[in-house]
Amino acid sequence: MKRLIFVLFFFPTFVFSQIGGTSTYKFLDLTNSAHIAALGGSNVSLSEPNSVFSNPALMDSSTANHLNFSYVNYFTDINWGYSSYNFSKSKFGYFAVGIQYINYGDFIAADELGNITGDFTAADYSINFAWANKIDSFFTVGIVLKPVFSNYESYTSFGIATDIGLSYFSRNKLTTAGLVIRNLGSQIKPYTPNNYEPLPFDIQIGFTQKFAHAPFRFSVLAHHLNKPDLGYVNPENNILSQQTQQQFTDKVGNIADLTFRHLIFGAEIIPSKYFYIAFGFNYQRRQELKLTTKTGLSGFSGGLGINVKKFSFNYAIAKYHLAGSTHNFTIALNINELFKRNFGN
Repeated sequence: MKRLIFVLFFFPTFVFSQIGGTSTYKFLDLTNSAHIAALGGSNVSLSEPNSVFSNPALMDSSTANHLNFSYVNYFTDINWGYSSYNFSKSKFGYFAVGIQYINYGDFIAADELGNITGDFTAADYSINFAWANKIDSFFTVGIVLKPVFSNYESYTSFGIATDIGLSYFSRNKLTTAGLVIRNLGSQIKPYTPNNYEPLPFDIQIGFTQKFAHAPFRFSVLAHHLNKPDLGYVNPENNILSQQTQQQFTDKVGNIADLTFRHLIFGAEIIPSKYFYIAFGFNYQRRQELKLTTKTGLSGFSGGLGINVKKFSFNYAIAKYHLAGSTHNFTIALNINELFKRNFGN
């Protein structure tokens, strides 16, 4: 029962922040790459094998024939993961398939009087089918089809979501930009009859810049462009003085504050092609999850990656709240190198 209370109240806050609770299938917003988690939690312009589902238009020959596994061990037996395979190029473009899941653990079932009646589980799943093809030497378009299945005790739901992406690669490959329209779709079968809920629709745009003669790379992402005002009323201020409440209202209403709530910043140190160290800052996450008495490192993240021919290993730690952090792990296997074959990518 304690675990159920944690899921209902704390998990939506820690992971989905204040835009949680307005849509269903919010697990679709979870980060499926440790590298991206280190860069602040979202990125649509970083091209690598284990991040193409953030923007399918990032698929190219460098991401082909890779098998990817990601895993996050969260609080109280909650865990989520992602696995995918990026196929070699065909005459129709690039294809990839993946599966995403989140398991909330085992729960004790009880009736309205508190009598234990058994146990149950809760989980969400999504199968991803991705395609991408070049428009010209600079632009690539991609799409992901995401059937969704959700099961909470006796409540089940089916739905379909779609991501549409566009990417730009500069001629020297130092600048990459991306645009993604995320989670277009609908519930096909709602949890309760005729109670259809919206999906977590999001429009994101971002760019990544690498320097030709310096071991640095920077990324900026703008998210929820479809919702200009991400401000909210903080219930915690009900116990504060009227003056403090007014100061908070002025701050949330400030144009700069509202603008930065849409932005995620990432930076990387890349001393060689075999290693990187990454840092990220998610302003919205920090503003909404920090405590007024102790801000800590909420909103900050970091990680590292080791890349060799046969595989890459990525790790990230993301600070959400003083209550804890997420630890993200991703492994990508290069099938060509692993089996010493050339699949023609």
